[in-house]
Amino acid sequence: MKKDLDKVWIQYKEKNDIEARDYLIIHYAHLVKYVAHRLAINLSSAVEVEELISYGIEGLIDAIGKFDPNKKIKFETYALTRIRGAMIDGLRAMDWVPVSIRQKSKELEKVFASLEAKLGRAVTDREVAEEMGISVSELSNLLKEVAANTIISLDDFILGNDGDDTKKRIVDMLEDNNAADALALLELAEVKELLSRSISRLPEKEKKVVSLYYYEGLTLKEIGLILGLSESRISQLHTKAILRLRGSLSKKKNQVL
Repeated sequence: MKKDLDKVWIQYKEKNDIEARDYLIIHYAHLVKYVAHRLAINLSSAVEVEELISYGIEGLIDAIGKFDPNKKIKFETYALTRIRGAMIDGLRAMDWVPVSIRQKSKELEKVFASLEAKLGRAVTDREVAEEMGISVSELSNLLKEVAANTIISLDDFILGNDGDDTKKRIVDMLEDNNAADALALLELAEVKELLSRSISRLPEKEKKVVSLYYYEGLTLKEIGLILGLSESRISQLHTKAILRLRGSLSKKKNQVL
């Protein structure tokens, strides 16, 4: 029987009712499957959807436990970030992406960043290939190899201060019940502005893919149908977009440091 969700939230938050919590987990479980199937598209066969779902359930439970219904944030929006973050953290813990692939991905980021800084525009595949001393065909194969290393949340662009892989997720900063730290908010605003500018400079097709994937919540297959391109081509556009964005933001961060 369907229950009044507002009453269920009150029952859980005010009385710590485990039955109410379990009802919320079951009610929102479809969000976990949604995120898992979106992430799974670019992952190798070494990662099963069921593994992603198990990580995602942990993220959902965490989201339900930490969510404040009194704040003006829709639970689904909050939970999707938590679920996706839990899945990505799980993948990182598995260390399933070979070191060689991560190194190639980092090299590509640097090439995109240095060339685009020098030319003042988005670079073409041919220019990147020439800079790396490889053919366009070899670059295409390289992009396929590193595709799995670009399955991230845009929130992962909010870098930590340790100079390592630590990140600050927007949702983690929003949930702070204490007075907002002015410096942290300024830092967040600056990175969001930089990210917005970086996205605006992407080639049109890559910009469209980023918009449809991250903001409209479509799968790469659905984006392919809209743009009239194959799923593999959409995957390549997504990979290049993320490499450009990572390269651009990393360069800016190093300049600040």
